Amino acid sequence: MSAQPIEHPPLTDSARINDNRVAVQSLLDYLVLPTPTLVVRTEAVHITVAGRDELGAWLYALGGEVRRGPEIDGASLWTLRTQTPARADGSTVAIRVHAPVVAGDEVLAEFRPAVTS
Repeated sequence: MSAQPIEHPPLTDSARINDNRVAVQSLLDYLVLPTPTLVVRTEAVHITVAGRDELGAWLYALGGEVRRGPEIDGASLWTLRTQTPARADGSTVAIRVHAPVVAGDEVLAEFRPAVTS
């Protein structure tokens, strides 16, 4: 007789959303980053901040890649693509931090190479 590992069934969408919420909320409890708006989805947690300074706080805390959207009416949406640190099982949760930036505003040096996506 041999033992076979038990495979857990895949998470339902609502369970995945809850798992993502708990992972990001735990991170926020530890790092205390600005999160005026938090929207949890199955594929990522989206956070909208007020501007470039708050986006910079997230970049310094977690690293990641910043992308700049097209300029519309004198402003563009900048998005930091990052993730939670790896959990005990090695999994991470994708985080997308969005900030509006007015054209002509000075931005952090780390943002300058951002590409239009």
